[in-house]
Amino acid sequence: MTIVVQYTRTALFYFLLATFTVFWSILLFFAIPFVPVNRRHKLLVKYWAVMAMGLARFICGIKYEVHGKENIPDTPCVMISNHQSTWETFFLQMLFSPQAPVLKKELLKIPFFGWSIRLIKPIAINRDDPRAALNDVAEQGTAALHDGRWVLIFPEGTRNPDGQLGKFSRGGVNLARKAGVNVLPIAHNAATCWPMNSFLKKPGTIQLHIGTVIETTDRTALEINNEAQSWIANTLDNINGKSKQV
Repeated sequence: MTIVVQYTRTALFYFLLATFTVFWSILLFFAIPFVPVNRRHKLLVKYWAVMAMGLARFICGIKYEVHGKENIPDTPCVMISNHQSTWETFFLQMLFSPQAPVLKKELLKIPFFGWSIRLIKPIAINRDDPRAALNDVAEQGTAALHDGRWVLIFPEGTRNPDGQLGKFSRGGVNLARKAGVNVLPIAHNAATCWPMNSFLKKPGTIQLHIGTVIETTDRTALEINNEAQSWIANTLDNINGKSKQV
């Protein structure tokens, strides 16, 4: 596939996704207030993410394989994932619902889109104030978990290139301990098809692995964090090793 074709397909993907996002946000903005809170995420975000993944597959050739679905617990908990691109923020909204997304407060001000997202009760934080952000995640995240919604945390805090893993903060495990729930580790290589800070999307198959839950009872945040980071790092090494062999 030539670069010109890839750029054309990527541009078409973004155009169609943007068009659908505007239409979906306006439509749901008027309908979603009449829907129970824990069903709003599925209607507004999950179905939107399904469309995004469908467009990525059929236009850009981005497929995915999910391993470890049997490890997903019956009750919501804190998901801890590595962060390589925007793909995982879309896909994990599709895989786990209902969910309380962690996002910047500024996004809630966007007409219709932000107003609609506000109605699903996200965890809105101020990234310019890290201490306040951690408190918001702990308080709002605990309420969301007790209300039966999943919470996704990217402990690296920022996206990192494929094959690299940044330092993990303890915000996610502290939330899990405070809420009395377990941690579900997730690893993927999304940047191989959806590189960070790049407009161009590359065809291929993203590998996403879900580990077994990590117990948090009677354990320190450091122990839990180290176990999650170690599992994600080892899984990434296996994923990248297999990719190189292919």
